[in-house]
This record gives sequence, C-alpha cells and structure tokens, in this order.
Amino acid sequence: MKKASLINDYLSRYAAGPSWRLRAEDSGSVEQVVVIPAYAERDLIFFTLASLAANPEAMLEKTMVLCVVNNKADSPKEDRENNALTLALLDALAKRRRLDMPDADGNLQEAWQRVASSRLRLGFVDASSPGLEIPRRAGGVGMARKIGMDAALGLLANSKQKLRLILSLDADTLVKPDYLTGVRTAFSSGRAQAGMVDYEHQMPSDRESQEAICRYEIFLRYWVLGLKFAKSPYAFHSIGSTMAATDEGYLAVRGMNRREAGEDFYFLNKLAKAGPLRRIHETRVYPSARLSNRVPFGTGAAVAKLVSASSGDFGLYDPRVFAVLERWLTLMKESFEGTANEILAQAKEIHSGLGEFLDGRKFLSVRPKIRGNVKDRRAYERQMHGWFDGFETLKLINYLTLYFYPKVSLPFAVKKLLEMQNPACPSPFSAEGATGLEEGMRMLHALRRLT
Repeated sequence: MKKASLINDYLSRYAAGPSWRLRAEDSGSVEQVVVIPAYAERDLIFFTLASLAANPEAMLEKTMVLCVVNNKADSPKEDRENNALTLALLDALAKRRRLDMPDADGNLQEAWQRVASSRLRLGFVDASSPGLEIPRRAGGVGMARKIGMDAALGLLANSKQKLRLILSLDADTLVKPDYLTGVRTAFSSGRAQAGMVDYEHQMPSDRESQEAICRYEIFLRYWVLGLKFAKSPYAFHSIGSTMAATDEGYLAVRGMNRREAGEDFYFLNKLAKAGPLRRIHETRVYPSARLSNRVPFGTGAAVAKLVSASSGDFGLYDPRVFAVLERWLTLMKESFEGTANEILAQAKEIHSGLGEFLDGRKFLSVRPKIRGNVKDRRAYERQMHGWFDGFETLKLINYLTLYFYPKVSLPFAVKKLLEMQNPACPSPFSAEGATGLEEGMRMLHALRRLT
C-alpha cells in the first residue's frame, strides 16, 4: 500500500501530464516496461521491436513495450508525416490487424511480420498528432522518455510482483534475445535500484564511418576508465538505450527530466546519488552509429563530427586530469576532521588549478554546511559526493583541460591511461601516429573488457 501511495503521489504531482494516454489492447499486469521514444523512426523502430520479439515468450508475456512517438508542432513536415505512419503501423500491430506497407523493402516487411506473429505486448503514446505534440520549450527526447516512463510507472502500479522494472531503449537500438531475462536477472538480488546494460555500437557499412564510431566509443570508454582510475562513484556510461531502473529507483529521483539532450547523464547522475548503480553484463544492447543532427550532442552528432575529422585530429583528455581527480577524491574522502580552509590549502598543493576550481565553486561556503549536517564519516562522504557529483566532475575535468592540460592524441592518451591503471602491465598499444581502423578496433576491444 505504501508503494502504491508513493506512485499515486508522483503521478499526481510530477508526471508529464494528462494529455498523453497509453494506447494498448492489453494493459493488464506487467512486471517490466520497455520505453522507446521514437522521432521519425518509421523504419528502424520495427527492427528494434523485432529484436525484442525474439526474447523468450515467457518474458514477453510479463513485459509491455511502450513506444512514445513524438515531435513538436514546428518539427519538419516530413518528420511529422513519418510519425503519423509509425502510429498507424503501431496501432495495427497492437490490434493484431494486418496493414500493408507497400513502400517498405523486404527486410522491413520481414521485421514487421516477426513482430506481428510474436507474443510481444505492445503499447504506444501519441505525442505527435496535432494538439498532442511535445511543447516547444519542454525539451525533446528527455520529455519523450519521461512521458513513457511515467506511463510505465502507472502500469507497474497494478503489478503484485515485488521487482518492477522500467527499461529504456532507443528506436534504433537492437537487443540480444536474452535482453529481458538478463536485465531482470541482474536486479534479482535486490541490491541496486538502477543500472546500465553492457553495449557495443553497431558498425556501419563504410570504412570511414566505422573509423568514426570506433573512435567515438573509445572516447566513451576512455572517459569511464579515467573515472574508474580516480575511484569516482560516477564511473559509468550515460547512454539512454542502456538504462534500467526499478520503480522504487525511479520514484526516489522524482522521475526522468525533460532535457533535449544529455537527459541520460542527468538521470543517472541523480540515480547514483540515491544508491549504487549496477553494470548489467548479463546481456547487451547495440546502439546505432548513424549520423544525426537532431540534438547538439550525443552519438549521432559526435559521429558526424568525427567523420569529418581524421584520427590524428581527434583528441582525448590528458590522463593527468584523472590523476588530479584521483588525488582530490582521496583528499575529499579523508577530510572529515579538517576545516574548509585546510582542505582547500591541501587541494592547492595537489594542483593550483584544482584550488582555483574549488574557489570558483564556492567550496569555502559549501563545505561547512555539509560538515555541519553529518555526524559520521560515511554520511560525510556520501554528502560530499552528492555535492561533487558527476556534473561537477565533468566541470573540473573541462576546467583542467582548458587552462592546464590540453587534449592529447587518442593513441597516446589510451596507452598512458592503461599504464597508469596498471603499471605492472605496460600497454600493448603504440603512442605514436594516427589510429587506423584495425588498431582502433583492437584498442576498443581492450577497453570493452575494462569498462
């Protein structure tokens, strides 16, 4: 009863709004909901649904797949038309009704038929048709995820199962046949309220794009490896199509945000403060590597930028910024007895840039408030990491990069960071020259094992 009350309170106070209604033929009891925002994805979304439909029937019966077809009123006409057809196709699938796809190629027809003949339980939300569009100032994919996740929370309120999950995908992401089982198994211990599924980007067909997505995924994994070296509690991947949370975890952070981009970063940053995040290695997802200009940053925008740059022009953070971060986090952990001035002085000894950054972040006024609100070291450490969170970590890294340690070449950065992580095991990679596809893939496979 207590959880039902919390859900009802959330839905009445923080939910996206009553305009967007779930449409499904079977909205009975489910144990988990997969939320998929879709913007002009008439083709790719059915390949994603087909990969979900390949999961075991027993899991499909316990799962609702919820697509949020969305756009804004001023979105391009062709995108709104694409969404209108997507809605018609989803409606036909949900009602088990045949619908011709005369302009679809054979592969798309086959994917649609695989979904139609499966036990997949499908629902959708229309956030696209006139009068139902996402408000112009209400963000983008973050708002679409929020609409779907809030609807998922309402569905899960009717479940009698103790473990209720909200899984996040993208409309161009493929999953393994054990995806639903693997995620559920990962949460079965009850020790975590949120997590990130292991991932590998799909490889494009042309070599130029392959090199770009290889470098981009190296960048993502290098960032996490650097944070792991520094022993940061925010050393995790922030990719929307890998996220999963229990209904309790979702409630604990008052749901998804409405951001146009970076919504996954901010959502997981809040979840990390609420409790430990779990790396879900029991299964894997495969995000798309296609080019996109829809959002100012993210996979598509990054790959588009990388395609236009040579590997020699693509830099990574200097490994020394992570060394500074590691020493700062160690000092922070051990600073329970110190005064704010003493801690700041020690931070300046670590690096003058660290001291400047903390000055700029009002450390001398923030720290006494934190220390005055806690009585033991464990609570102190938790509160300090609540203040110096993933966003503050990123700001510090960027500050040090801007004023002290400019980015360095990809091969040098990876080699040096691997050697810093394990001095007894020198890196097998060269620090010189550009990184071609073969060497890049070898490097990427190594980083995949570590992150």
